[in-house]
Amino acid sequence: MSVDIGNRLRHLRLAHNLSQRELAKRTGVPNSTISLIESNASNPSVGALKRILDGIPIGLAEFFAFEPERPKKAFYAAEELIEIGKGAISYRQVGENLFGRSLQILRECYQPGADTGKVPLVHDGEEGGIVLSGRLEVTVDDERRILGPGDAYYFESRRPHRFRCVGPVPCEVISACTPPTF
Repeated sequence: MSVDIGNRLRHLRLAHNLSQRELAKRTGVPNSTISLIESNASNPSVGALKRILDGIPIGLAEFFAFEPERPKKAFYAAEELIEIGKGAISYRQVGENLFGRSLQILRECYQPGADTGKVPLVHDGEEGGIVLSGRLEVTVDDERRILGPGDAYYFESRRPHRFRCVGPVPCEVISACTPPTF
């Protein structure tokens, strides 16, 4: 049996109206560590998880027994999309709670020159997207393409990848990834 510790922790933290920074202050666990755990990029030791849960507060047994209600909402107005990005890249997510979901859908907006970073992204799963407007440079492994409106990408996310807006106007993309990685 596999337990999605990251999404479970995020769900409980948000249910208790705590930011990652506030939880970090309460527990002495770095904010970056909590972020890595919630994005399932790092698996915490039992001791680290217990320290984090003490800040909510919830015990280990209750944490693993907890099963939040699965989202039932099917339709979302544009203003209901949840902003999970920052800076020059906006990621607006369909649905606020991805607990138990296998797919994450985003409306992405890259400002001119915005870049996901010099270090390529690598994670489990698959992702794809369609450019709606602007121009997006997509690098997957050693292959680089500039995509325009109507162009698309789709690849295994374990392949190192990077995204960058090229040109003088923002680039908008609708993307999906499985499993949810943000």
